[in-house]
Amino acid sequence: MKTALPPPLAGVAVALAVTAALSAPASAAPVSPAPAAAAATTAVPAPTGLREVLFVGNNWDGTADVLEPSGSLTRIGRINVIPDKDQRMLEIHLNPVKLAYFLGIRMSVGEGHDQFVDDMYSTPDGSAVVVSRPSFADVVSIDVATGTLNWRFPVSGYRSDHMAVSPDGTRVAVSASTSGTVHVLDIGTGRQTGSFATGDKPHENVFTDGGKRIWNSAIGEVNTALDDPFWDFTKGDRKLTVVDAETYRTVKVIDMRQRLDTFGRKDLSDAVRPVAFTPDESKLYFQVSFFNGFLEYDVAADRITREKTLPKNPATSEDRTTWVNDSRHHGISMSPAGDKICVAGTMDDYATVVDRDTLEEGPLITASKPYWATVSGDGRSCVVSESGSDSVTAIDFATGRKVASVPVGDHPQRVRLGRVAADWTGPSAARK
Repeated sequence: MKTALPPPLAGVAVALAVTAALSAPASAAPVSPAPAAAAATTAVPAPTGLREVLFVGNNWDGTADVLEPSGSLTRIGRINVIPDKDQRMLEIHLNPVKLAYFLGIRMSVGEGHDQFVDDMYSTPDGSAVVVSRPSFADVVSIDVATGTLNWRFPVSGYRSDHMAVSPDGTRVAVSASTSGTVHVLDIGTGRQTGSFATGDKPHENVFTDGGKRIWNSAIGEVNTALDDPFWDFTKGDRKLTVVDAETYRTVKVIDMRQRLDTFGRKDLSDAVRPVAFTPDESKLYFQVSFFNGFLEYDVAADRITREKTLPKNPATSEDRTTWVNDSRHHGISMSPAGDKICVAGTMDDYATVVDRDTLEEGPLITASKPYWATVSGDGRSCVVSESGSDSVTAIDFATGRKVASVPVGDHPQRVRLGRVAADWTGPSAARK
């Protein structure tokens, strides 16, 4: 784990005062794009012929590495996702409240670093990548050919987080952490098509039912040291909110506390972290704070049906306050056939593939603080980001063995499949 760097002395007192306030929702209405974004138009189609790629968000770098989607994961190019950094920093330093939250994010969830990229998706035509930038509290579209901004959307509150893209690729849903809101944006223009309220600290978003529903999990407060189970009541309102993706009206609210208690696991946190649905969306597999494993939820029956506890690393401290943002395991994905589940054992420094039928795990593949898990372009491998070693690793679903590992930028987190032009090797500005 990297050593956290203290923020500049100027502003520390302000940041300390605001760190606790990061858990309190900001009373802000959904915002429209900034004036510059209001004039943005739908992106120009990419040149004929696209290639599939893996985008890797290097959170502390403010870059996104673009890799081959399968096999050796060879790096194709890199995109600077904060080309407007000077402008954003000037705005922050001229606004005491924004500066306080900026420094508060650095000191808490950022582990002493600024968070410049959390999540990213490419547009359907491969001409742009849309990125959520936590420390700048926004979502931006970046032209992959030039590296310049197409549009910018400031979220409500002071931090942006996980996103999801609709099955047709036309909309992105982004969590606004401090305002308890999810914004849904047109991916081409950055204009808001709707929004909905969630619990405290909205986190993961998933489109289901062919894009007709959006699931959001609110994880509550994860930045305090009140991690003993006795203090669980301080963690806030944690729930799954399911909404209609056209009207943005709530369809269902799922309180996993009730389901966990009924299942016999009153000891587990109800803060739902990363999730993975089966291909038919009948089962949901989800991780929760502080737990080295995952649970199975039957969607139609509305109940938890199975659990899987994975091995602990003897070298991992049992002091829960040392676990990053209340994570024990953070990252889960499913094979295209729905028969294997890949798990990132974040604080236990391994990744493993679990058989969905028997729930037996395969080899524990050593990985340095793996923070996310996704599926390779050919569907044969699970791909995990190793935030502790600045690398991305592929593990074969069939054998559970490592098949590739490549270096990337500083603190990789989200990894997403996307598309760029077939002849793309990086923004033109970066090649000059």
